[in-house]
Amino acid sequence: MSGTSAVIPAAGRGERFGRGSNKVFAEVAGKPILAHTLLAFEKCRMIDDIVLVVGKHEIIDARKIADTYGISKLRAVVAGGNHRQDSVENGLAVLDPSTHIVAVHDGARPLVRPETIVATIRAAEEFEAAVAAVPVIDTIKSADSDGFVASTLDRSNLWSIQTPQTFDKNLLESAYSEARKTGFYATDDAALVERLGHRVKLVMGCYDNIKITTPLDQDFMETRLNSMQINSMLRTGFGYDIHRFEEGRKLVLGGVEFPGEVGLEGHSDADVILHAIADALLGAAVLGDIGRHFPNTDPKYRGISSLVLLEHTAKLIADAGWKVANVDATLVAERPKIADKASEMQEKIAASLGVAPDQVSIKATTAEKLGDIGAGAGAACYAVAAIFRS
Repeated sequence: MSGTSAVIPAAGRGERFGRGSNKVFAEVAGKPILAHTLLAFEKCRMIDDIVLVVGKHEIIDARKIADTYGISKLRAVVAGGNHRQDSVENGLAVLDPSTHIVAVHDGARPLVRPETIVATIRAAEEFEAAVAAVPVIDTIKSADSDGFVASTLDRSNLWSIQTPQTFDKNLLESAYSEARKTGFYATDDAALVERLGHRVKLVMGCYDNIKITTPLDQDFMETRLNSMQINSMLRTGFGYDIHRFEEGRKLVLGGVEFPGEVGLEGHSDADVILHAIADALLGAAVLGDIGRHFPNTDPKYRGISSLVLLEHTAKLIADAGWKVANVDATLVAERPKIADKASEMQEKIAASLGVAPDQVSIKATTAEKLGDIGAGAGAACYAVAAIFRS
């Protein structure tokens, strides 16, 4: 069942690129340009399947790229036409019948961001037609036939249009059908929809979502992608938690119970170490905090083991495409001493996260009798976590 499909036209000849063959097969930052583009849509959770359009003689090579880079959402690779518009129409013809929303994106725009794809889909769900675009920042002038300035345009209402351009499927098919009947060709899909009298919503895109047209664009992309890959391969997060001691509760730290010790106040088992680690992991993946995922107003979390919460956190991290590299936590408390149980904590935490014990560091210090922690009123924990792309 498909709800949202991407049609990616990539059959252009790319004369200005100067390589004598389709530019999307040129390699940049260790991958073909086409692979970068396909991966952007593969990783977008709102995209259900992908239709790729290339030259007839490029279909085998395109499939090889998709297989090499694990593009599991690829529904079809079809031959393009003489113009981009013809190629998109060929892609529309093989969409899953259940498709409701179609995102059309240039194969030579590999720097599209997931949030841009999602934003156009959301807008198309509401308005039936939406395009990624950015406000024009340069001064724009029109020229006369002799090459002199005719006028200076008011750029306050001017936008530079990008892709994805995302539409209700029925609307887009109607626009293409009408264009075919009249022999009308446009430079983008939105213009066809506009001809039907339908309004197209502008969605803020990103200035680096450029279309690779010249070798200079390729150089920019190389630099930008290398930077993005470094930033996306490894993330770090910081977590902090604090709880006061409360008589009548058992003390659990790092998933290990300390019999005979006064416990910590909290909705769950109040494991201050695990809460700090969970927050660090969620922060690294930009997934909010434990209060968002495990609110203390929800009865189902009352008294729950924080090891369960940590396991769920690990699943959230994995679902977002990350793996845990390591965690490092420091307990700050006057009591208890944890040295004898630190290795047991490491093993329990590692099991919850699906990593080896040597990827987990647990240590402790005191507050040197300073403040409420130093007075023995409670315990705090600081944690850092590193995650990497899986």
